[in-house]
Amino acid sequence: MSNYCFLFLLIVMSAVFTPSSAQQAPVYPTLGGVVRADPRLDALIPKDARIEVLASGFDWSEGPVWVREDKGYLLFSDVPRNTVYKWTEEGGLSVFLKPSGYTGAGAYSREPGSNGLTLDRQGNLVSCEHGDRRVSRMTWNGGKTTIADTFEGKRFNSPNDVVVKSDGSVYFTDPPYGLPKQENDPTRELDYFGVYRVDPKGKVTLLTKELARPNGLAFSPDEKTLYVAQSDPAKAIWMAYPVKPDGSLGTGRVFFDATPWTKTMPGLPDGLKVDRNGNLFATGPGGVSVFAPDGTHLGRINTGQATANCAWGDDGSTLYLTADGYLCRIRTTTRGAGW
Repeated sequence: MSNYCFLFLLIVMSAVFTPSSAQQAPVYPTLGGVVRADPRLDALIPKDARIEVLASGFDWSEGPVWVREDKGYLLFSDVPRNTVYKWTEEGGLSVFLKPSGYTGAGAYSREPGSNGLTLDRQGNLVSCEHGDRRVSRMTWNGGKTTIADTFEGKRFNSPNDVVVKSDGSVYFTDPPYGLPKQENDPTRELDYFGVYRVDPKGKVTLLTKELARPNGLAFSPDEKTLYVAQSDPAKAIWMAYPVKPDGSLGTGRVFFDATPWTKTMPGLPDGLKVDRNGNLFATGPGGVSVFAPDGTHLGRINTGQATANCAWGDDGSTLYLTADGYLCRIRTTTRGAGW
C-alpha cells in the first residue's frame, strides 16, 4: 500500500470512529411553543426552549416520575393500556410494568391502569392504581404492597395522583375516572371524591371532600401549602390548602380559576409540580401553565394537547410532560423542589 493510500485510509477511519460522531445527541421533533404572559417567565424558561417529542402513540400518557439510578430514567403510565413505560436517552422506550393498575381477569374500564407515580423517601415506586382501587408501593426487587385501599371499611373509587411528604406521609386524590361507569358506577362505596393522607404508621385520614373532581397535587417547597387541581369543567380550578403541623389541611382558597380557558383550549387542571422557588407548573387547558407563588399567571408551555402531568428530571432542570398521546420534555433554567 502506498503512503498516500495509507494516509487516506486513516482519515476515513478517523471520521467514522471518532467519539463525537458516535455519541451525537438525537434530534427530536417538536410541537407547540411557549406563550409568555409575564417577564418573570424568561428567568424560568429560555426564549429558545423547545417542546421536544420523545415518544408518541400512547392512548393517554400520565404520571411521570424520574428515577435517579445509573444515568437516570423516566417512568410514566399509559392508563388505558394498563402499562408503565420506561424511557431513557440511550435506549428509548420499553415496557417497565404490565399490568400496572388492574390485575383482575378480563376487561375492567376504559382507564384500568396506574395513573400517578412518585417515589417514597426510600426510593420505592408509589403508584395510584385505578383498577385495583388502591395506592401501592413497589420495591426494586419486585415486591408490591398496599399502602391504602379503603377508608373506614369502604373501597376507594380510583386513586389518581400521589405525593409523598418529607415525613413519609402519602397524600393522594380519589376521583371516579378509573371506575367502569365513573361517578355512576354501581360498585362505588364512597359517596364523595376525597383527598387523603396516609401517615407513616398506615393510618388513613380524609383531608377534604369538598372538591367535585380532585386530581393532581403538590407541596410548596416548605411543605406549608398543598396545591390540589380540580378537573371539573364547570369549576376548573387549582386550590391551595395550608398544611397544619399534624399533616391535616386548613381552609383552602382558590389559587387560580381556569374555567374560562376550558372554552377555547383542550384539557383540564390535572398534574402539577413546583420548582425550588415555589413557582407552580400545572397541567391544564392548552398545556402546562406556570404560576408565580403569588398566583400570577406567568405563561404557558403550550403543547396544544390535553396535557395530563409533568415531572422534573435529569439534573432537575428538565420538565418532562405527558400530553395525551405524547411524551415530551422542555429544558428550563430553574430546578424542581428537592433538587
